[in-house]
Amino acid sequence: MSRKTRLAFRRKREGKTNYKKRLALLKSRTERLVIRKSNKYITAQIVSYEPSSDKVILGVSSKELAKLGWKHSAKSLPAAYLTGLLLGKKASEKKITKAILDLGLQTSIPGSRLYAVLKGVVDSGLSVPVSEVVFPPEDRLSGSHISEKVSKDFETIKTKI
Repeated sequence: MSRKTRLAFRRKREGKTNYKKRLALLKSRTERLVIRKSNKYITAQIVSYEPSSDKVILGVSSKELAKLGWKHSAKSLPAAYLTGLLLGKKASEKKITKAILDLGLQTSIPGSRLYAVLKGVVDSGLSVPVSEVVFPPEDRLSGSHISEKVSKDFETIKTKI
């Protein structure tokens, strides 16, 4: 194997990229909704393919919810939903109407924070092909399972967005 070939698949060796899955997403020629989670925040981006590299058209982090008055955890289920709602609102302002979900190598678990972000994006009007079965229940999205204060703040921030 030549040195060039070994370098070309470095991301595959490191477990960072599934090239078969990526190729299938790129063949659709549609913008991708990329959702990533870290230990503290959730990030959602709308990304388009460019031959030189991917281009981020629009991005939102759950860190931005603090500017709207969110005083709770930025990695919770309600924060994930609000992040998706915020991304969807910004996408509609830029006249983006369709996207395809790209979770990367993250484990797909129905009802998780990843699907809470997706629910927020879909509720804001962006068209993403998805089954309703994977979304978390409404009471968990609103934060009523955490506390009543979170639930009240959730409704306040939702109306601001």
